[in-house]
Amino acid sequence: MVMMKAAVFVEKNRIVLDDKPVPDVGPLDALVRITTTTLCGTDVHILKGEYPVASGLIVGHEPVGVIERLGRHVTGFTEGQRVIAGAITPSGHSFACLCGCGAQDGAGTRHGFKAAGGWKLGNTIDGCQAEFVLIPDAMANLCPVPDGLSDEQVLMCPDIMSTGFSGAERGEITIGDTVAVFALGPIGLCAVAGARLRGASRIIGVDTVPERLKVAHHMGATDVIDFKTGDVVEQILALTDGRGVDVAIEALGTQSTFRWALEVLRPGGRLSSLGVYSHDLNIPLAGFASGLGDYSIISTLCPGGKERMRRLLAVVAAGSVDMSPLVTHHFKLDQVEAAYDLFSCQRDGVIKVAISP
Repeated sequence: MVMMKAAVFVEKNRIVLDDKPVPDVGPLDALVRITTTTLCGTDVHILKGEYPVASGLIVGHEPVGVIERLGRHVTGFTEGQRVIAGAITPSGHSFACLCGCGAQDGAGTRHGFKAAGGWKLGNTIDGCQAEFVLIPDAMANLCPVPDGLSDEQVLMCPDIMSTGFSGAERGEITIGDTVAVFALGPIGLCAVAGARLRGASRIIGVDTVPERLKVAHHMGATDVIDFKTGDVVEQILALTDGRGVDVAIEALGTQSTFRWALEVLRPGGRLSSLGVYSHDLNIPLAGFASGLGDYSIISTLCPGGKERMRRLLAVVAAGSVDMSPLVTHHFKLDQVEAAYDLFSCQRDGVIKVAISP
């Protein structure tokens, strides 16, 4: 049995480097040799026991790599080809996929609805913080990387770029809109870039980490607010002459950021929620205008599949967005435990780390 190195969830607060078998390749699968991957905030939720996965699971869901082996029924790809796959790997033929919501592939079961059904890598099947990863339904999920693009240029596409852009898309941002983005972590920064590409004329980023406030300007923010310097809602209302924002994007998953996002909306505004919430969420009565404010609250899970990846790669290839400032640290796979320690504690101005086997 051929073995490989992989980051494995053991128990709460323990993700360790371990040896695991290289996966067997089914007829519709592809085995991808990982060249670069990264850590996600959701991986930290897994580490802390806030999102349940099975002990022994290989974590990670943001793969960039080279096709090592193809299943016998996979066509349209060649071994040795550089590819990415989305964090979400829809089958393309499920009920959710045929309804146009591939991110929820497999979510509906006779035991009730389970959100994030399309998120399989590092959730319900082994993920990509390893030397190799098995991509299911390869023809629906693999996407070739255009020549001339580096691993780091495309590393954000599988998850955080797709998620952040989706927050802007689902928020229906239009030309001339004013947008507030709450929390400028990797997804929030991608939401800023997505809002700019959608045509927002004013983008207000909210955080407190100086490095993130600086990067937000690079990604397209026109204004930034340090939430520790005063009342966030009052500051945003002052910037908008009391009007409020057309769209508020919540990108952290806390009660306070959700409340702020709701309270700064103009009448009829939209709250686009991207955060992963670890506890029950309360909708404040005043902020929700007692249910009479004509507000929309929208949630989203990052779209996956090869067509979504192709579009994001095209945006990067066209030079419409530069994700390079988001990669602040580099680790080898055998340093993955140190990478988790740095990333989960948010030390040294970390935004995203690149991990190379």
